[in-house]
Amino acid sequence: MSFERFMERGRSMIIAYDHGIEHGPTDFNDRSADPQYIMDIAEGGHFNGIALQKGIAEKYYDGRIPLILKLNGKTEMVKGDPISRQNCSVEYALSLKAKAVGYTIYPGSTYESLMLRTFGRIQEEARKYDLAVVAWIYPRGEAVKDDRTKEVIAYAARIGLELGADAVKIKYTGNPETFSWAVRVAGKAKVFMSGGPKAPTDEAFLKQVEGVLQAGGTGIAVGRNVWQHSEPLKMAKALRSLIIERRGLADVLEQLK
Repeated sequence: MSFERFMERGRSMIIAYDHGIEHGPTDFNDRSADPQYIMDIAEGGHFNGIALQKGIAEKYYDGRIPLILKLNGKTEMVKGDPISRQNCSVEYALSLKAKAVGYTIYPGSTYESLMLRTFGRIQEEARKYDLAVVAWIYPRGEAVKDDRTKEVIAYAARIGLELGADAVKIKYTGNPETFSWAVRVAGKAKVFMSGGPKAPTDEAFLKQVEGVLQAGGTGIAVGRNVWQHSEPLKMAKALRSLIIERRGLADVLEQLK
């Protein structure tokens, strides 16, 4: 299974909704707490894929858009260097009609070797079933002093390529000049920007997305900046105009008004 299923005109926009296990319900409101609401946004916003944990996929996924099933996760309750262990198998992802599997690695954590080893096994299993593999790679832990530098973000991107990921989800460095190095060293692995917390303004968020595209990135894998928006489908349309239709930022901001 190549990653092309998630691509459109050479780019891609993924909506992520795997936050509940990572942050609890603090990121949700009355609307976004309902997984069906997110599924409707994913379809209505014409996203190219959706990332879910297995419990949500079991109960709400209906096949309307391609699924990336996350195979690991952790909570914020345990402090110290992070570790995210596998909680779902590749075979079970296949039974849920996933077209790709996702896995988070925290390079810099004292537990990174465990996550690297597990990802290696998952990647090989996914190949047997022709599933694409997406790596969430977030350098984190006591050894990582700044996780948004050009060097650290590029290292994250390269780790994904070296481990055999078809796509990597990484943080944005803050400008296209430095992010372009991450894209370069990721080689043939697709590079997605991780959305993170909701940006202070629509313009600030869309300017980040523009920078990713200018740097040669594939697109975005975001959640809160869409489903926390007062008009999620309007934001989705703006993202589609910017990413897939390749319209300029000024036009997209005008459209969003």
